[in-house]
Amino acid sequence: MVLRLAKLLRWHRLARFSEVWRTEGAGAALRATRRQVRLAWYGQSPEAQVPQAAAGQCALISVWSDLAQNGAFQVTAAPALQRRRRRVAMIGDLNLPQCRKYRVEQLDEIWRRAGVSYGYAHFEDVPRCLDLLQSATHLMLYRLGHSHLSEMYLYEARRLRLPVIYDIDDPLFSFAAYETYSNGAALPSEMRRALVGQSPSYLAVMQQADALSLSTPGLVDLAAHHCPRPAFLRRNFADRATLELGSRLASRERGPGFTIAFASGSLGHEIDFLTMAEDLLEFLQSGEGRRLLILGRFDLERLPAGISSRADVAPFGDYASYLRALGKANCAVLPLTDDMFNRCKSAVRVIDAAAVGIPSVVGTVGDGQSVVRDGETGLIASPGAGSWLAALERLAEDPAGADRLGRRAREDLEGQWAASMELPVVAPELLAEITG
Repeated sequence: MVLRLAKLLRWHRLARFSEVWRTEGAGAALRATRRQVRLAWYGQSPEAQVPQAAAGQCALISVWSDLAQNGAFQVTAAPALQRRRRRVAMIGDLNLPQCRKYRVEQLDEIWRRAGVSYGYAHFEDVPRCLDLLQSATHLMLYRLGHSHLSEMYLYEARRLRLPVIYDIDDPLFSFAAYETYSNGAALPSEMRRALVGQSPSYLAVMQQADALSLSTPGLVDLAAHHCPRPAFLRRNFADRATLELGSRLASRERGPGFTIAFASGSLGHEIDFLTMAEDLLEFLQSGEGRRLLILGRFDLERLPAGISSRADVAPFGDYASYLRALGKANCAVLPLTDDMFNRCKSAVRVIDAAAVGIPSVVGTVGDGQSVVRDGETGLIASPGAGSWLAALERLAEDPAGADRLGRRAREDLEGQWAASMELPVVAPELLAEITG
């Protein structure tokens, strides 16, 4: 049993534990760990839900052996050339709910519009992953680092002559971006070390793909310095479920006063918040009924006293409960420190706010400024002292005007940032990789 548990302490598992802890909190990380320990207790591989033939062997070793001995190992023609209908198999790390929603689940809407079949699986669900591969014409890998499982899937994809596209929404492949990530200052040193150290693991898998699918222009640019593969933009967007739920919530009456929502989906965003804290404190103290609503995870000890007395905290539940809480605010804010990592950040928080009909105030770091039309669907706070204060005062002094911005943000979301087969959501070259 000691040997079984010792297998859990490999570097990539510690790194994944750290990532889940950072983004989903201690509870989610510990629940995942308990599951891994239970699998180890019963002699199963913590990374696969099927018994392995022997240490160091993969689940396909017997299949490959039979095919090779019978002269049937090599596939003579790529499935995409043999079949009229394209089918994408997505295999990814689905541990992070927000990432799963925006990078995996909602892709079904895009491919359905293009007449492409689509199926996805968590990379540790080996039987389903292998089943998807056998019927696919293309393979997409989401957020996977190097492991014996990713090696197996890539090898099988090459045997089946499947083109491979690697998708990621954070610069996890860049040591420099992770090492200089300001939010890392809020993490325990061992956790930060584990996260930074896995950058080569992600790049190793990226390098084996034929093309890259990336969530922001900043990420496309950064990837070009690390990987020679063609890199295409596929932004996050508002899927049908988000638009339908947001529509029901957008018409709700908001309470008196003026409430600002700050969503923190992972540990460390206190550092981003502090970039606007001075302006926010002055704003909150300048009028009655002004409140801050913190959604998600936040170390409240980092809040200045004047802010904490006017702050309410709503922990993340499921996405619907998050949108319901967000819909009670008058506006949302998206501050980001200016560093290499944050310049790659997407505008999902702006999308969430627009879904429930509230405007966002964003900084000039990340892709938020691409989604917000300044003065029309929200406001962009330029760098410099007092810019966040001025933007918030403008909204609070004209609540009717703030509501108009929110309605326009919702209209923009439906017209520009819903499922689409063209820019600004999807680069046509990425669609051509699958449908061509």
